[in-house]
Amino acid sequence: MSEIEFRRAQAHDLPAIVALLADDALGAGREDQSTPLAPSYLDAFSAIEADPNQLLAVAVEAGQLVGTLQLSFIPGISRKGAWRGQIEGVRVASRGVGKRMIEWAVEECRSLNCSFVQLTTDKSRREAHAFYEGQGFTASHLGYKMAL
Repeated sequence: MSEIEFRRAQAHDLPAIVALLADDALGAGREDQSTPLAPSYLDAFSAIEADPNQLLAVAVEAGQLVGTLQLSFIPGISRKGAWRGQIEGVRVASRGVGKRMIEWAVEECRSLNCSFVQLTTDKSRREAHAFYEGQGFTASHLGYKMAL
């Protein structure tokens, strides 16, 4: 496998990021790949860029965007004022990239003194469950969401 660069996403990466997010049965129903991109994607990107506790990252291999994830750094009063690293929107285009991307994300959280890293994944993504467990994550909590 060639060198993979992990970097902060740039506005010109958005169409490729949205394509990765839409590249499975769940994502296809959630995302809108039409061009130009919906203004909501650009608004979200601007908000992420303006927030120092947010990082939309991409993985680039041989000039091609092959992965994306968002890191949120969350301060909290619980656990003696612990910071959490929240990983969201993980998508990869090729095998082997996911492991390296998660390792990179965990190191980013560690470098910012986060006490732990957390993520959620859809209950139907059984392969993802096995993948995250293989990376050292444990299914220790049950999460809930409410659509608004």
